[in-house]
Amino acid sequence: MAHEVLMPKQGNTVESCIIVEWNVKVGESVEVGTPLCSTETDKSTIDVESTASGTVLALLYAEGDDVPVMVPIAIIGEPGEQINRSKIDIEEEKPQEQIAPTAVVASAVVTQPEPTTIAHGSSPRARFSAQERGIPLSSLGPSGPKGRIIERDVLAAEGQPLSPVAREAALKAQGAIPQSGSGIGGRVLSGDLAAPVRAEGAVVAVQDYEDVPLKGIRKITAERMMASISTTCQFTMTAWADATALKRLRSEFKAARPELGLGAITIGDLVLYATAKTLGEFPSLNAHFLGDSIRRFTAVDLGIATDTPKGLLVPVLRHSDHMSLKQLSDGAKTLITKAREGKAQPDELSGSTFTVSNVGAFGIEGFTPVLNIPEVAILGVGAITLKAVEDADGDVVFVDHLSLSLTVDHQAVDGAEAARFLRTLVQNIKSIDLLLAL
Repeated sequence: MAHEVLMPKQGNTVESCIIVEWNVKVGESVEVGTPLCSTETDKSTIDVESTASGTVLALLYAEGDDVPVMVPIAIIGEPGEQINRSKIDIEEEKPQEQIAPTAVVASAVVTQPEPTTIAHGSSPRARFSAQERGIPLSSLGPSGPKGRIIERDVLAAEGQPLSPVAREAALKAQGAIPQSGSGIGGRVLSGDLAAPVRAEGAVVAVQDYEDVPLKGIRKITAERMMASISTTCQFTMTAWADATALKRLRSEFKAARPELGLGAITIGDLVLYATAKTLGEFPSLNAHFLGDSIRRFTAVDLGIATDTPKGLLVPVLRHSDHMSLKQLSDGAKTLITKAREGKAQPDELSGSTFTVSNVGAFGIEGFTPVLNIPEVAILGVGAITLKAVEDADGDVVFVDHLSLSLTVDHQAVDGAEAARFLRTLVQNIKSIDLLLAL
């Protein structure tokens, strides 16, 4: 009896996963535990394993599809076993090379009704590509959002005859003019065009670019950033904190006895510590904006914006306000390492109450961080630079200062409250020795 493999639920907050890559094809044999595909949430990458032994009868989604959790993604059964089509609607299995590249699902695809009209038009890139190739838009089936024709629909139809204008332009660009093609009546098709011929010393204009599909964590990040900008009222204020004590403590930690385990504590860790402690005084910034209410948290679950090979992730250091500096440093490093290696669990990458984004290592002095919604505030940390200040004797001296940028949602936080938080954080960083004693 055919067995449905479901998209597993990945943590309490994950509602869907994107299929990044199928590891099996229709017709292959699998065992319980065989990795069928790799998937991504907006936070991490997870392999989905087979929950049955047998033959892969169907793969129900394509690479790049965003699939809700707890729905079937594959059918496992006996070779030749009939699939219950009352439960799923898939196209007849066919060799992979016969399926358009944009619809490949390892020999099986989810089918959609044949469109009879173009309901929502076409994208500019699709119109340009279609005109360039002489392909009527009315002959194409849309695969874009809301029934829109997009460029890949045009590219999938490249085997259609070219118009005389497009044919002439293409042949001139390629330097080869075939007398007849493989189409009906010898019509030249796009596949008949020869490769570009470059005469010695000649310069041939070539469009040199690569279209990178928006998928996985990059796609989710794009959607979340756009949602952040379009649904919140963000403003940013900046300040400089005297970093003298930070640099001195960092030097002392590096020189401390190895058995104390303090050598790995960084200036970034000290800033995280000061931020967590300061948030304890300002619950209005340790909060989520929920539209019709503001949820303020008693514990500081600090999000740490992290650059990973797959994109931006935010591991969460829970109850960071109750940690010692060493506990915070060790915990942050463990989470960051797991995120970069793709081993962090979804629950370790969600639920932060306030986020810190530190780009100081890149030499950036200041920037405008974007809210990690539904949080109401995010702190941007820049580089330490020398800043001219007046000392007690009235002389101008240069002192190391740390750049801080605080972005808040004005729907939930007033400017004066945000300024008070930033001023207190500046003081706590300047007097980090005293803060450590609390």
